[in-house]
Amino acid sequence: MRRDYVGIARNLSLAIAFLAFVLVCISGPGTKAGWFPWQVGLGMLSFAFWMGAAAAVVALVLILLLAFPRLRVRPWIPIAALCLGLAAAAPPAILLAQAKGVPPIHDVTTDMADPPAFVALMEVRKKSPNGFAYGGEAIAAQQRQGYPGLKPLVVKTGPRDTMQRAIDAARSLGWEVVASDAAAGRIEATDTTRWFGFKDDIVVRIRPEGEGSRVDVRSVSRVGLSDIGANAKRIRSYLDKLS
Repeated sequence: MRRDYVGIARNLSLAIAFLAFVLVCISGPGTKAGWFPWQVGLGMLSFAFWMGAAAAVVALVLILLLAFPRLRVRPWIPIAALCLGLAAAAPPAILLAQAKGVPPIHDVTTDMADPPAFVALMEVRKKSPNGFAYGGEAIAAQQRQGYPGLKPLVVKTGPRDTMQRAIDAARSLGWEVVASDAAAGRIEATDTTRWFGFKDDIVVRIRPEGEGSRVDVRSVSRVGLSDIGANAKRIRSYLDKLS
């Protein structure tokens, strides 16, 4: 490889790696701020992965070429390109790995036979791409396979006391409690994801169970086919907090 070609490859790899890194950095905050649709934000991550991976491969080759004395010009450039390329490719690669490890669903509940229903958030759910209706056995089967340990929580306190504890637990996790109905034993809330700012809606249902209460939770994403495990994780965190 001629020296001038090495210089072009060196500078190009750094430029591509830097651009890929920038795409990763603005994909989430830009989506959350409403600068562009969420589809564009996810598309940025996809582009960043391929650009970052390509830049990292070229940079690695250039680093190996540093073994030749006549090509040891600005060695920091391919090293910087490798670091930036890997930093850009890693987040989308991790998300992809997580997505492959969980079922492609966005509606998760502790009661698949009788999922808690939205009331106060019904109009919001109707306007969202994912709607409000539960997907039935097709979704339940995937949940049983992907999250076999997800089940209702039974506590010793009665519904009235459990209601206040449930509200406090929701707020402690940063959820926006939209409505609470003590008579119906229902709490509805919205949680916003940190990076992309996705809105996920939650309904908590509290019913008498012997001398105590049974708590069921349903968490549903407003957009996207797969939640990458976010809703199940949210339910587990909530039930752990409540217990």
